[in-house]
Amino acid sequence: MDATIQQTIANARKIVIKIGSNTLAKADGTQNVEFMRNFARQCKSLIDSGKNIVVVSSGAQVSGVSTLKEWARKKDVHFRQALASIGQVELMAQWRSAFGEHGLHVGQLLFTKDDFEDNHRSLNIRNTIFTLADEGVVPIINENDSVSTDEFAIGDNDNLSALTAILWSADLLILFSDIDGIFTDNPKTNKDARLIEVVDSIPSLRKSIVIGGTNSFGTGGIETKIQAAEKTTVYGIPMLLANGGRENILDELRTGASVGTLFLAGE
Repeated sequence: MDATIQQTIANARKIVIKIGSNTLAKADGTQNVEFMRNFARQCKSLIDSGKNIVVVSSGAQVSGVSTLKEWARKKDVHFRQALASIGQVELMAQWRSAFGEHGLHVGQLLFTKDDFEDNHRSLNIRNTIFTLADEGVVPIINENDSVSTDEFAIGDNDNLSALTAILWSADLLILFSDIDGIFTDNPKTNKDARLIEVVDSIPSLRKSIVIGGTNSFGTGGIETKIQAAEKTTVYGIPMLLANGGRENILDELRTGASVGTLFLAGE
């Protein structure tokens, strides 16, 4: 394939970057503030090179657990929604601090499925994202987990980031997770699993890999990442899946020093 990750990032002016809960959580389940600060620095470098950045950030419940540790084991839906409410404040405070170190402001947007299904509301979302990004403010987007239930929820931030990328007419969607990309099988259990670096046919991909379940902190798994790619590539937006746990991952993807799985946009 002629397309490379390095070239794709270089060619993209409007980039949506989704960060999963596992990337934002340390091994003990608390916020990984060091990652957030380093990520903000890398985003500043992209912005300085003429790109607009939108961040879709998971981690409200992780941040809530970091704040109210005694609620960590509560599974009742009302406690989980309350935890997300508390955690969203902490999450945004950390993002504000991280980007503020580089002179950047952030803006918060919280969505439910209804926001994307209503034409008037989705137009307002698009206009707000355009205004923030064009003015050099970094939009930080998350699902509104404090009010979302199964009936109204998008369900995972992989698909939320894809919907955002389409609405904003982005040039690239980057998903950061705790894996290097799409493998033929689970690399944690199969040492012969092979990284698939470029995907030009998602139907063919589905026939050639083994799809596992969700991870420990997040709501998504490989399936939701492939769903996100199915959404964006139809609209001509390539998608990149890479390991957000690697230090300086954005910098390394730009220079070709790190690998991932690049889903090529459809014609």
